[in-house]
Amino acid sequence: MALPQSAYKDREFLAVIGDEHVTDPPSSQKNYLVVDAKTELATIEGAFESFTRGRRDIAIVLINQHIADKIRPKVDGYAEAFPAVLEIPSKDHPYDPERDSVMKRVRKLFGE
Repeated sequence: MALPQSAYKDREFLAVIGDEHVTDPPSSQKNYLVVDAKTELATIEGAFESFTRGRRDIAIVLINQHIADKIRPKVDGYAEAFPAVLEIPSKDHPYDPERDSVMKRVRKLFGE
């Protein structure tokens, strides 16, 4: 039985419990990138490329949707099964399923 819409109205964040992983030297790569207003587009693109194509130890990439929008061609162009790329809301930007790359593929599969 589905819950009423009011049960979902305040649910807007994702919590992640995980470990920080830094690869062995000499590369010492982290498994995350913290993005703020000063983060350059090239840095975001570089992290996305590293996490999706350069590393074999990443299984899932969680990316805030408003950050994915900044590199939308790269996100939409990524079609590999691993790592899975999931767009999530942020504290200041609501999730829009119309912009989500995975949801776009699902709609395409169903001919919508």
